[in-house]
Amino acid sequence: MRVPIFALLFFLLVTAGFAQQVIPDPKTDNFIERKIETIAENSSEDIDFTTIFDALNYYKDHPLELNTATAEELQQLYLLSDFQIAALIRHRNQYGKLLSIYELQAVEGFDLALIYQMLPFVKVSRDLNRLNISVKDVFKYARQEVMMRVSQGIEQQKGFTTVDSAELAENPNARYLGSPQRVFARYRFRYSNNVSFGITAEKDAGEEFFRGTQKQGFDFYSAHFALRNIGRLKALTIGDFQAQFGQGLTCWTGFGFGKTSDALNIKRSGLGLRPYTSINENLFLRGAGATWAFWKFEITAFASRKALNSNASAGDSLSQDLQAFTNFNLSGLHRTPGELEDKANITEQAWGTHLRYKADNLQIGFTFADFSYSADLTRSPSPYNQFEFSGRHNQNVGVDFNYIFRNFNFFGEASRSKNGGMAATAGCIVSLDPRLSFSVLNRRFARDYQVIYSASIAEGSRSINENGLMVGINMRPAKGINFNAYFDQWRYPWLRYLVDAPTTGYDGLAQLNYTPSKTMDMYVRFRQRIRARNTTADFEEVIDYPIDQMQQNYRYDIIYKVSPSFKLRNRIEYVRFFPGDGRIEEGYVALQDVIFKPMSMPLSFSVRYALFRTDGYNPRVYAYENDMLYSFSIPAYFNKGSRAYINLEYNLGRNIDIWVRYARFFYTDQTSSGSGLTETQGPVKSDFRVQIRLRF
Repeated sequence: MRVPIFALLFFLLVTAGFAQQVIPDPKTDNFIERKIETIAENSSEDIDFTTIFDALNYYKDHPLELNTATAEELQQLYLLSDFQIAALIRHRNQYGKLLSIYELQAVEGFDLALIYQMLPFVKVSRDLNRLNISVKDVFKYARQEVMMRVSQGIEQQKGFTTVDSAELAENPNARYLGSPQRVFARYRFRYSNNVSFGITAEKDAGEEFFRGTQKQGFDFYSAHFALRNIGRLKALTIGDFQAQFGQGLTCWTGFGFGKTSDALNIKRSGLGLRPYTSINENLFLRGAGATWAFWKFEITAFASRKALNSNASAGDSLSQDLQAFTNFNLSGLHRTPGELEDKANITEQAWGTHLRYKADNLQIGFTFADFSYSADLTRSPSPYNQFEFSGRHNQNVGVDFNYIFRNFNFFGEASRSKNGGMAATAGCIVSLDPRLSFSVLNRRFARDYQVIYSASIAEGSRSINENGLMVGINMRPAKGINFNAYFDQWRYPWLRYLVDAPTTGYDGLAQLNYTPSKTMDMYVRFRQRIRARNTTADFEEVIDYPIDQMQQNYRYDIIYKVSPSFKLRNRIEYVRFFPGDGRIEEGYVALQDVIFKPMSMPLSFSVRYALFRTDGYNPRVYAYENDMLYSFSIPAYFNKGSRAYINLEYNLGRNIDIWVRYARFFYTDQTSSGSGLTETQGPVKSDFRVQIRLRF
């Protein structure tokens, strides 16, 4: 398969026509979406980026005061390295408060390019003292927000079609119980970074709503109350919260990004206790926690108790209490009687503590986490999972550190689980020059290390059964040119799912960015990965052995502004997949975005049209899409067809925002899409969303 020549000509002509028409306007640069896309590159369609988006969007509306910002607040910008944060705090201590944001040019590690990125999210005010917090100020200056979103697939899925009562009686799981709408609602009360209260609710498509098994309304509810930086009380969370410590080996709930195109982005920054605002029904704790500071120490304690979904394997015939389950059900879907049987059928109890010592350039932490369940986890016996956690109780103990010495940043964590399994990760970021930096990350996760919630940076999604070494480089040899590259090689000491032997693999990426002005950015990227999978060949004997499968991605992307309100984006990505049997599977996506956000009009919109063609699912391409606030789309492009969407946003006054979105796939080589109850007939798969936000 070859990329059509007209697609390449189209991209080159459009690029050449507008490349010279750039108008500097750094504040209109859509940094938030680009940052999330960078993080989402190794993610699937179901990742929820609410936490990071919430922080960046808040600072966009309420810029962070640089003269009083703490190191933890500066980390939440996702813009600054620990070198830069330490340099800024050192500059404030030595020379006093900043008088202008452009004074940052005198701070080590800061340049104009970084300052322009920071502009929408930070400020330097003339009032150099942080105001004392009073109850009156909290209610007078707090930001309140109410949001409601409804979405629905246009084409009818099999699960919503009619069926006769006899068939339904024979198979109750043949159809969904509820309506096809997905409903999201949220209320948030927030005063600076000090006070937060919120309620979030969600109903998935197919779930009942205020009737049947869901008479309480939504299928999922989440609420929190949180205080931060009130004297020595650094954090207090009641309700649903996240606990993130160290490098993510011992205890890390909630979102944790993986490898990205930023070769220096290899380090976790555990922010401790944070309120939970996402709609993932699993990656959070429910209870209470607090962090207290004294001298150079911070001590955190938390306790949690919540119901979880699981696949049951045995129950008490008299009490009907669940005695054993085979695995956790992480889908969060409760659309059929079978899925409802798995809902909230076990209880998880957790508690833990974290002690951190903080000096100017050194942090040392100790973490303890204890998790227990109301039933025994008895996994289905398979060779690959015989070392994984089973039973009712697990504990993890870990030690982490972060040390900055001149231009070196050393960090790491070591952890031990209750069964004696060990895991460790350690790395270093070296800034030899503002234009040249290196990174290295080494990890050793034993096959018998057992952990419930973790998010360390690695190839696998869990911190078990992996040894690896990752090295990276970042160079800025000239103004407007940035080169990033990394190479990550790993080995799995034991079997994995669909991999019936210890294996090795690697992942390499090189990306060259060229930014000739503040309103134009383009890059080219090459990425190659080799991962092993069991062969799919048929043999007379039953032999499952792994073979190396290689994937190569080639990408060209350009974003440029025609005016301060009008922006265009082009991308073409080509994929080659080598299944290991001598064949080559290919695919491509060519897309055009038009983004219009005028300053003088209440209406803005973004439009995309994409053409794609792949030789099946293996050479699929993921592409981040602009979406409405707190909604995220990263669909997989595969087979043959086109993809289009339009987002409309209308500001009805200063405090009311309305979004409307329509998106659709049109397949030229398929007569249906999806499978099982999600199957739809015809070549089209589309969805419609509407959202309203009230602010006061």
